[in-house]
Amino acid sequence: MNPTWRKPAGIFLILLLIAVWAILVTAGAELIGETPWPLQALYFIVAGIIWIAPLKPLLQWMETGRWRRPRG
Repeated sequence: MNPTWRKPAGIFLILLLIAVWAILVTAGAELIGETPWPLQALYFIVAGIIWIAPLKPLLQWMETGRWRRPRG
């Protein structure tokens, strides 16, 4: 097996995704700063889980070179 450029590029994209998501979440946190703590907790729980969704196709692309599974 020859190493491919997809793995280093994928790692870079994952780190970029995390950085952009962190900036967006902190910007949104300023908007909900005065809300009750249960709403703030819900916001951070959802924000902490949602960023994982784009990882599945990205990790698949890193392994196979395709964004989606082949139909069949």
